[in-house]
Amino acid sequence: MATHASSWTPVRRRRQPWLFTVVAVAVLWLGWPIIRPALEIPLYGLRLARMPAPESLAVPVQGVRPRDLRDTWNAARPEGRRHEGIDIFARRDTPVRATTEGIVTRIGTNRLGGNTVWIMGPGRQMHYYAHLERYADIRRGQRIQAGMPIGYVGDSGNAKGTPPHLHYGIYTPQGAINPFPLLAGR
Repeated sequence: MATHASSWTPVRRRRQPWLFTVVAVAVLWLGWPIIRPALEIPLYGLRLARMPAPESLAVPVQGVRPRDLRDTWNAARPEGRRHEGIDIFARRDTPVRATTEGIVTRIGTNRLGGNTVWIMGPGRQMHYYAHLERYADIRRGQRIQAGMPIGYVGDSGNAKGTPPHLHYGIYTPQGAINPFPLLAGR
């Protein structure tokens, strides 16, 4: 039986770029309610990073006035550490509020801070709230406005057995900064 090469060649279709454009626009238009939430937080994070860092902040513990604060920045701590924040004393379960708008990046526990919340704010600053008794109704990735409750004063972590307080710290890409002047309005 003899075989021979096929002379068949595929027919090339002309591309129709307008059809691709119409389909892409339709998919985006119809899928926008699904796509939008997935893009919203990353785009907001980019906007936050470009914003200037705040020059003053509200005291995060409800009912505590700026004049009631004491600067505990850089005080000696066990194991050769230095205090990278300030302690704000208040009654257990006093609401702790976000000092700035931002995105909740972490909710969890660690050995030193106990129950903690991290919020990325303007200027790529990370705001750290530690020794919480418990968390408010927040979740990782949530967009937060200044003044929103994020937790409640406690003594978790290495503060167990001390008077209830909030440890509040601010971290920049260059390292920790003293929050006291920003909170005290100085």
